[in-house]
Parts: sequence; structure tokens; C-alpha cells
Amino acid sequence: MTRKDRTEGIYSRREVLDESERRQYYLIQLKDLLSYAARYSEDVKKRFDRTQFDVDKFKTLTDLKHIPILKKKELIFLQSMGPRLGGLLTKDVGELKRIFLSPGPIFDPEDRNDDYWGYTEAFYSVGFRPGDVVQITFNYHLAPAGLMFEEPLRNLGCAVVPAGPSDATTQLDIMQKLRVCGYVGTPSYLMHLAQKAEEKGFNPRKDLFLEVAFVTGEKLSEKMRNQMEKKFDVIVRQGYGTADVGCIGYECFHKCGLHIANRAFVEICHPDTGIPVKDGEVGEIVVTAFNKTYPLIRLATGDLSYIDRAPCACGRTSPRLGSIVGRVDTTARIKGIFVYPHQVEQVISRFEEIKRWQIEVTNPGGIDDMTLFIEAVGFKREDELLHQLREKIKLRPNLKVLEPGTLPQQIRPIEDRRIWD
Repeated sequence: MTRKDRTEGIYSRREVLDESERRQYYLIQLKDLLSYAARYSEDVKKRFDRTQFDVDKFKTLTDLKHIPILKKKELIFLQSMGPRLGGLLTKDVGELKRIFLSPGPIFDPEDRNDDYWGYTEAFYSVGFRPGDVVQITFNYHLAPAGLMFEEPLRNLGCAVVPAGPSDATTQLDIMQKLRVCGYVGTPSYLMHLAQKAEEKGFNPRKDLFLEVAFVTGEKLSEKMRNQMEKKFDVIVRQGYGTADVGCIGYECFHKCGLHIANRAFVEICHPDTGIPVKDGEVGEIVVTAFNKTYPLIRLATGDLSYIDRAPCACGRTSPRLGSIVGRVDTTARIKGIFVYPHQVEQVISRFEEIKRWQIEVTNPGGIDDMTLFIEAVGFKREDELLHQLREKIKLRPNLKVLEPGTLPQQIRPIEDRRIWD
């Protein structure tokens, strides 16, 4: 398949609606969603009643701002408040297809309808085509990412290798023997595979067969993208979404931002007030996916970005998110996994020897690295601590034991020192 075959074409007519058609489409989808959710979701009914929001008076897209935003962290508490995940669902749990569990812990329900997570048009835009052999390196255990990405690829006629996060040697062996042409995973892991291949004496451009890579879960710098494209001779494009709502945005070949997925309405809002800001201004990404089963209306993702409405050469007319420029709160996304300070504290509290702690995140060579600093005297339970952290946050940090009083008095629980070129 030629590179031109991968970089041209539109998957759905919704991607090329003109401005008036798009506004009407959004209005119809939102009106339908709000009416349904108000009738069948106990949580949505309570939210609307508290603010006296009347669905019948929803007439324009700007009326959505009258609904309070829903913070992602609130899901941890709300889901414990009763049946149907605390009333967030509009049907019984037994009617779902799957229920996943993400760090938090937060349950992520999946319904039975086709392309539930909405990534099919994203994969087409990035360059996946029928007949591709695609290796997915995301976890298939409890977390949704593996299956979230597998089913859209099958919709496009691709064959999938559910490799998960297995060791690099196995990954490279599969890639070579099956002539894998597509990669799905984090950008840092693809860079890691390139480094391991070179250590083994491989030339990734000649000895492997990658043509297109969909990366997500981490910030992708242009320097890292350029390095991977040169090492593998591959198209590297990124997607953006969450385990709560699925696909939110994706790149096309022209790399001019993330086209907002047609399955959702996205606002950029002031993090404190929830009021939408002007186009081009940085604010928090607030998303309303058109999902009647799990209507997380105005979910605040915690990520900061801005809206770009300039025309794109690919022909897609949806607004675009600029780069993800940071986080609103103290959580950090490390190797594609959200790490919450309260989860780390839950583990640390079991070790009375530890007086204070801090996590530092860096990215030497573009690969995320996580170090836990603890203040303790004569600490002997390093392996036990690291094992419990791995169980809780799904990551195993480096550990450095410090003398009490070493850490500054005022510290953030997670200090993100990553540098993006």
C-alpha cells in the first residue's frame, strides 16, 4: 500500500459538514441526549433539579453552559452511591457488554452497540486500512485500552495482534515474523522498541515493516515524532480520549491539531467557573459524548488545551484541539496511566516508617520515568512498598530513600519535570 493510500480519504460524511450543518447536528444530538438522560439517569436528574435546568428550554449550544461541569475525580465517589454506578448509567449493569476498571478506581462501562468508544474514524484518519496487521501494546487486563482500540480496527478490516505490554523482545519478534505494519500504543513504548531493536543489531527501517502508528496516552513532542518516523519510516499520528468517554480527538496526516470526534461536543472552559472561553484561549477540555448509556454530560477531563477553527487541508471541517498544554490538577498521566496522589497516599500510610514522600516524573530520551522519594530511617521494606504500589497504581516507580528533612517543606505530591521539545 502506498503512503498516498493511507493519507487520503474521509471515513464519514459527518467529518465534512459545513458550519451550519455541524451546529444543527450538535444541537440535535445534545437535545436528544439531554432529554433521554434526564428521564433515565438518576444522577443527571439530580444535577438538573439542583440547578433548575429545564431540558425543554435548551435551544442553542450556548445553553449547555447552564449545566454544572462534572469533574472526573467526582466519578470515584458518585459510582459508589448505589445501583447503576450511582445512577450514572441509564440501564442495569447486567445489560452491558463489559465493565472495565481504571485507576481511581473508576469503573468504565461498555455497551453492546457497534464502535462504542468511537475510534473507527480516528484510525482511518491516522492511516489504517483494510488488510493491515496491527499490534496493540496496551493492557488488556481490566483497563479498557486494549479492547477499546481493537474493535474499531476490526471494523476497518484489520487483523489485530493483542500483544499487550509484553517484553520488547517478544514484541519485536512478533513484528518481524508477522510483518506487522501498524502499531497502537504509547509513543514512549514505540521509542523503547526502536532502541531495543537497535541494541539487537536490527535496522528498524529495513528489518521491520511498520507503516503507520497510532499513539496516545502521553504527550507527543515533535522531536519524538520525528525520531520515530525516521527510525521506522512510519507515519506517526496521535489520538486523544479518556477511558470514561472514549475518543475525543485525532490527528490527520497534516498534523495541525486534533480533529474533534463527531461523537462528542467539546467545550474549552475556565477551570474554576466552567464557563466557556473564547476560541484560541487556553482552558480545560470539557466533553459531552453522545452516549445515552453513560451520559457524562460536561465531563471535565483535567487537560488544558484550546480550540482552532482554521480550515484544514485534509477537508475535515470539525473544530480542532490544539496541543494538550498541561493539567488542571495534581494528577499526572505517566506511561498512559493516571496516577492520583490519594492512591499513593493509601499505600504510603501502611508504612509508619515513612514520614514524607514525593513522586518526581521525568522523561529522559522521551521515555517517562517515575521516581518515588521517601523520608525514612532504616527503611527495610522496599520490595513490599514497590509491590503494593504496583498493585494500586499499575506502575512500579524507582525508589530513593532520603533522610528525614531532606525534602523541601512545601512540596507537590507529584512533581512533573518532564521536558517537551
